[in-house]
Amino acid sequence: MNLAASSVQDFQQGGRGGAGLSVTSVAGKVHKWLALLLTVPILFWFGSGFFFALVPIDRVRGEHRIREQAPVAVPLRVAGDGLRRLADAGVGAGDRVEIRALGSRPVALVTRGEGRPRLYDLVSGARLSPITRAMAAEIATRDHVGRPRPTGVTAVFTASPEYRGALPAWRVDFTGDTRRSLYVAADTGVVTARRSTLWRVYDFLWALHILDFEEHQDFNTPLLIAATALSLILLVTGVILFPERLGLVKRRRRRSDDV
Repeated sequence: MNLAASSVQDFQQGGRGGAGLSVTSVAGKVHKWLALLLTVPILFWFGSGFFFALVPIDRVRGEHRIREQAPVAVPLRVAGDGLRRLADAGVGAGDRVEIRALGSRPVALVTRGEGRPRLYDLVSGARLSPITRAMAAEIATRDHVGRPRPTGVTAVFTASPEYRGALPAWRVDFTGDTRRSLYVAADTGVVTARRSTLWRVYDFLWALHILDFEEHQDFNTPLLIAATALSLILLVTGVILFPERLGLVKRRRRRSDDV
């Protein structure tokens, strides 16, 4: 009787131990291989996340390099005469007219529906848009802090990971170690983007963070979804392994044996 009872007890304990070992052994293997597989994306996430937390976003956007410009008032007489010239130029009642200053020059930005904006000189009534290369360089230089010197002005007609603003546009490059570039919309004469070496590093790390290596903006890519799903499995298997790694399972078995 004692031998039979001992055999039954050993069988029950072995069954419990075998089942426990079966789950933890599978979890251990899955955890190990997923950890190897996800090493690179996890490094991407933590490394890029540390950079994002460390660097102020206003410096990335170049906002600290924007020159403060006092607003230029457009005299009412100039605005009235300019609006009459616009009417003579064909600007109708369906157009939206915004009066502003381009440097020291009073201008009017005219838009109709979803059409391209048109920029007019209020004094002469001449159409300014699309602005010239020289005007784009002047606008970018005036927007920039310091004494920058443009090294090149390039026409931009297609969107890219670096620039997705209004098109067409002018890219104005400046001297210096930061490789700073300003984008000026050709139809409005407005600086629509500021890029630098810091911004390009940020954009590269953002592409790594969301695992979108083409457009650098889609965080619903299959690669990211798969990586995050596998990371969740990695976390779950780690939770399963946690009690055994701490020795809690062995302690529980010892108590059961003592009883």
